Amino acid sequence: MKKILFGVSAATMALLYGLLVLILLIVFHLTGVPLIIAVIAAAIVLFIQFLISPFLTDLTQRLFYKTRFGAEIPEYLREFIEQVCQEQHMKYPKIGLIDDGAPNAFTYGHTKNNARIVLTRGIFELLTEDEVKAVTAHELGHAAHYDMLLMTMAELVPTVLYAIYRGLIEGTKSTAGSSSDSDDSKSAAAQAAIAAIAYVLYIIAQYIVLWFSRTREYYADAFAVDATGNPEALSRALIQIGFGLSTHAEVAEKGKKRAMNASSTNAMGIFDAKASKSLAVSCFVNGELDKNHVKNAMKWELWNTWAKWYELNSTHPLISKRLQAIDKLAPQYGKMPFVDFDLVKPESYFDDFIREVIISALPGLAFLAAAGTGALFWIGETPEKLWISAALLILSALLSLFKFRFSHPNKEYHEANTAGLLGEPKVSGIRSIPCELRGVIIGRGDPGCIFNEDYVLQDESGIIFLDYNQPLFILNKIFALFKSQKNIDRHAVVRGWYRRSPVPYVEMYSMEVDGKVKKCFTYGFGLVMRWIWLILTVAALAAVMVLL
Repeated sequence: MKKILFGVSAATMALLYGLLVLILLIVFHLTGVPLIIAVIAAAIVLFIQFLISPFLTDLTQRLFYKTRFGAEIPEYLREFIEQVCQEQHMKYPKIGLIDDGAPNAFTYGHTKNNARIVLTRGIFELLTEDEVKAVTAHELGHAAHYDMLLMTMAELVPTVLYAIYRGLIEGTKSTAGSSSDSDDSKSAAAQAAIAAIAYVLYIIAQYIVLWFSRTREYYADAFAVDATGNPEALSRALIQIGFGLSTHAEVAEKGKKRAMNASSTNAMGIFDAKASKSLAVSCFVNGELDKNHVKNAMKWELWNTWAKWYELNSTHPLISKRLQAIDKLAPQYGKMPFVDFDLVKPESYFDDFIREVIISALPGLAFLAAAGTGALFWIGETPEKLWISAALLILSALLSLFKFRFSHPNKEYHEANTAGLLGEPKVSGIRSIPCELRGVIIGRGDPGCIFNEDYVLQDESGIIFLDYNQPLFILNKIFALFKSQKNIDRHAVVRGWYRRSPVPYVEMYSMEVDGKVKKCFTYGFGLVMRWIWLILTVAALAAVMVLL
């Protein structure tokens, strides 16, 4: 595995730095623009950021997440970490604990000898000992593979490419503004063309880095399987952390008894930091994980076209694909594949994807058409045609209202549970399902963060992220700082819209705790603002018609 990992890493770095050298040669050969200073500056900034980042993250973790470094961890986990570190010739990592019931785990640092691994209380409460070891081994795998260092080196390329793009754009502006000489005009045109090439290469490099990050996740999983010799434990842990169905009460109770004797960050986590809305799945029947529920939860990732799009833009692979990769390793350890996804796709979901993309894009396209035609008519001194632009503005407002109502179907919230919602393949960030959930709020959406206003709710079948959002950003932060903590460990009735983009969550409309109802006014505000916009566009068309 190490030889393959080295080959993949070397090939990726060669490709990335090959793109960088290519654009540098083009720039210096065709323009003679001294961008070396900008390139060196970008590299220095990223290098300094890499040097100080772990220490700044330590400070952030202590201040805003109340992370306790050096706190006592269970003996079985300490012994396991010592064993793995001894085998990998690495120093024992700095362990941090966050007192939050939402499960999360991640690592950061410079190299394998100064790694930090942070775990939340939810990891210990929701997982068995073998599963906790598997999650920790995954994070140790990132450290042992020098992923923090390699990802920093990879991210240097798009950073420098963007610096080149910005430098060329600024150079083009100064050249165009200083003289009208033909040579200067040609130089400005050349710089603009190369800036466009640099930007395209920047986008390509970004996607290569994301692919590289996803590849490292597969190898960290393989490391965890090798370190534990138990592929099933990692599969179970990923299912419980990465999807969203809940842990059997008996398992949770055992977890509380063995948890820390008490009471996000880098891409090197058990799942994507951007996808931290997805939290635990595990449906248990008679103490055993119900694989039918797991297959049900996998349908969206393996069938819905949106899942492929979200994965393309993510630092982590889809959980379902990771489970399938782990299952391929199972025979090497004398184990059977854990989840054999044998469900038959009943229909194509690509047409739904196209329909939702069109619904999402049309309001903006209509607005751009209105602005573009308005500018053309004004420049062309044909103001009598401005009614067309005004009509396009009305169309944009109508389409925006339609998109909003499509995304927020009628407020007849049907009682549901997490397991049932996770089995719905026809949802996305645009298409939603009105629902009512009843359960206990077990933690914050960003575990431990005092500035995070979102929640994690556990019902009888699962755990799911709750997106709390008010129209004004400051209202969210006031709620997070002064009111959010009061609702944790309380029973709640939540109404809202279930979505996946890319992970399962509920956009909250209201939350009832201890008989008191707290509403999110974003829905009402959004609806009112769209009606006002429609009225204004109709008034604009009327004014144009009167003036003409």
